[in-house]
Amino acid sequence: MSDETPTTADIDLIQRLIPHRYPFLFVDKVRDIVPSKSAIGIKNVSMNEPQFAGHFPSAPVFPGVLIVEALAQTSAVLVSVSLGLADTGALVYFMGVDKCRFRRKVGPGDVLELRVDALRGGGKVWKFAGRAEVDGEVAAECEFMAMIDFRKD
Repeated sequence: MSDETPTTADIDLIQRLIPHRYPFLFVDKVRDIVPSKSAIGIKNVSMNEPQFAGHFPSAPVFPGVLIVEALAQTSAVLVSVSLGLADTGALVYFMGVDKCRFRRKVGPGDVLELRVDALRGGGKVWKFAGRAEVDGEVAAECEFMAMIDFRKD
């Protein structure tokens, strides 16, 4: 990584920052990164994703728990950019979810905007507020915590 902290992350940088891969990578891009403060992830929901084979074949719905996972992955990108963790092997683990609410269905063709704000962070444990939106309408919101493992493989 260069000396400058990026304000966006394309799929190549995302894969250098977090270990998730298809079929469990739920962030296509991250923009508006403000280190240690906030970021917006983008998830393009597509019918050819594996979860739609069973959830539900005749009326596909993107699972709420995967929306929360996408918010967590966006926050992991934020943490990794903030701490300069690209290519280090550091991991960000989910620790807990609070105040989680689902407000609207999400399905194929929707574009999720995954807004995360750091409520507490800077060290090993971070707390976030997350809100997923489709066309400006809230689809899900929650608070969650994550822990950074600085280990090297």
